[in-house]
Amino acid sequence: MKPLTRPARLVPGARVAVVAPSGPVIEERLQAGLDILRGWDLDPFVAPHVLDRHAEFDYLAGTDADRAADFQAAWCDPDVAAVLCARGGYGTQRMVDLLDWDALRAAGPKVLLGFSDITALHEAFANRLGLVTLHGPMASAVDFLKNARAQQHLRATLFEPESVRTIESAGRGVLVPGRARGVTLGGCVSLLAADLGTPLARTGAAGGLLLIEDIGEEAYRLDRILTQLLRAGWLDSVAGIALGSWKDCGPYEDLRAVFADRLGGLGVPVAEDFGFGHCEGALTIPFGVGAELDTDAGTLTLDEPALA
Repeated sequence: MKPLTRPARLVPGARVAVVAPSGPVIEERLQAGLDILRGWDLDPFVAPHVLDRHAEFDYLAGTDADRAADFQAAWCDPDVAAVLCARGGYGTQRMVDLLDWDALRAAGPKVLLGFSDITALHEAFANRLGLVTLHGPMASAVDFLKNARAQQHLRATLFEPESVRTIESAGRGVLVPGRARGVTLGGCVSLLAADLGTPLARTGAAGGLLLIEDIGEEAYRLDRILTQLLRAGWLDSVAGIALGSWKDCGPYEDLRAVFADRLGGLGVPVAEDFGFGHCEGALTIPFGVGAELDTDAGTLTLDEPALA
């Protein structure tokens, strides 16, 4: 696994698109997010179907075709420097195969930001476009709207990425001690498992520093998810693992036992509580950048800034 191409950092006045590849967006939250982006001296605009609702499936922000068209038009707009996802939920996997990857590649590198259900796009962008992407707070999500730490870390990553090359864990928990070097990847672990065998997914995490988190998955379901990744060989030769947040997944001591059982035998460092994902003050993590994981120090140190 090699480091990917880094998009350019944002500059004041940059035009950014807000899209909804997954679930429906609450207009009040969207407007509040746009106000924050304008306060950062960005020029945000909303894609045409962001506030749509699917006529039959109310968990989708409009039809698959419209969500895909919004995303593609935003990415292929030469005036757009970044495409920011409004929220997660569910739906990215339904629209990702509708994208024209040749057209996206021709549009050149730019910033993609999102997490949770957006994991499918992170994987597709790494596999098809070879681009670094950002796993971080989304434009209409509560953490982005209300949490100063999440806002500050995201803003620094977008505008001054050299200032956040070292990412520190919240609690410095250690499941398996050690140091590891590799290229960052990951996201919602249930989405990584759901992506197995699909045309846009990579075949494994060999040589990677895997950063995983999730929400609403009980211990036995996380056991099943990790077991699936193990049985598929997807975790073979992974360099190291950092665990993020596990909101609404049950008591952490139960989860920790699962992680120790399923990941401890890989023989690689495993760090805990790195403060990314579905948690308050979530940190922004670049995927596709070379880095070193040090469990004793509780740090993930990037070889170079997330954005060029």
